[in-house]
Amino acid sequence: MCALTLLTLQLAPSASSADVEPKQWYLDAMSAEKLWKISTGEGIKVAVVDSGVRVTPSLKGRVLPGKDVTGRPGGAEDDYEGHGTTMAELIAGSGRGGGLQGLAPDAEIIPVRTTTGKELGKKLGDTPAAIRAAADSDARIINMSFGSDYMSQAERAAVKYAASKGKLLFAGVGNDAQTKNFVGYPAAYPEVVGVSAAGRSGKVAKFSEFGEYVDLAAPGLDIPRWCDKTFRSYCDEGGGGTSAATAIASASAALVWSKHPDWTANQVLRVLIDTAGRDWPKDEPSDYLGYGLIRPARNVVKGEGKPGPADVDPITNRRTDGSDSGGGDSPSGSSKPAEVGKEAPSDGGEKTAAEVSGDDDGDNLLWPVLGGLAAVVVIGGALAAMRARRRA
Repeated sequence: MCALTLLTLQLAPSASSADVEPKQWYLDAMSAEKLWKISTGEGIKVAVVDSGVRVTPSLKGRVLPGKDVTGRPGGAEDDYEGHGTTMAELIAGSGRGGGLQGLAPDAEIIPVRTTTGKELGKKLGDTPAAIRAAADSDARIINMSFGSDYMSQAERAAVKYAASKGKLLFAGVGNDAQTKNFVGYPAAYPEVVGVSAAGRSGKVAKFSEFGEYVDLAAPGLDIPRWCDKTFRSYCDEGGGGTSAATAIASASAALVWSKHPDWTANQVLRVLIDTAGRDWPKDEPSDYLGYGLIRPARNVVKGEGKPGPADVDPITNRRTDGSDSGGGDSPSGSSKPAEVGKEAPSDGGEKTAAEVSGDDDGDNLLWPVLGGLAAVVVIGGALAAMRARRRA
């Protein structure tokens, strides 16, 4: 089994929980108050495959019984890192007790505790079991804020199984763009939506890994998190990472799915792609932001985006064969995922961002108008280029 690493950055100096709410800049940028008048994620369950989820005051009443596949003391509600609890709060936190306010505060969390991060040297190999447990749960969305450079056949099979059950899977693409830059797994599996991290200006974060398996981008810079498993304080300076971006993408999907409960995973994802912020052709995804910056208000508030066919994957354009709830496995005969994480070649010149859209009804501040800037950010001396669609 591969060696996994958590996708959260090492964050500096702690901040008291009372200071957390003003730090969640993306809530205003994504027009959370307007979103919540229409959709709060009610009726949608999100499986958080991570280090466990502690029931903090912010998560009280939002955490359902989960599963622990680690075999270590404790259970799914015993978070040995603090990472899983942060992801859960970013998705469904109420903000009570000075905690993090989730983007989909009425969604429910199903914790699935797996071995990851610092614990990997002690036990390997339970990630496939965790993904299968999430697939067998009532969750419609599976959040995987972790990653590895290596593909595991067992993990690959577990992801395909989850997709065949109609789940919508999100994973972070990684935080090592300035060193190895290799978009790994599970983000690189065809059935998983790979999420990169962007900041307040709409630019991709310098640490966010890039390549042809980046599908969407979400806020992932300067976002508070629990500092550690003691749950005494939050850290915020420079924090976030593609882990946080993945959680916010999952919450965005929950908002859309709550408004349209009869849609399939394919349809929810297609609308997220249709309404993403970008100034490049939709069928030419960027290596840095994929199809663009996630903007659920464009559907939830403004009604934009077309769900399209229920049984066609909007990324691979292949027909799926899952249940009536959508999702589905790739057809037999799908090729193994191509090599990922390669540095994008220069396109020969910088691209300028076009301003996206007019009024601020559901799209506030700089987030919606600077979506294309990541296409020109220099990382490791290379400019972003457009990439072909992901192969199934």
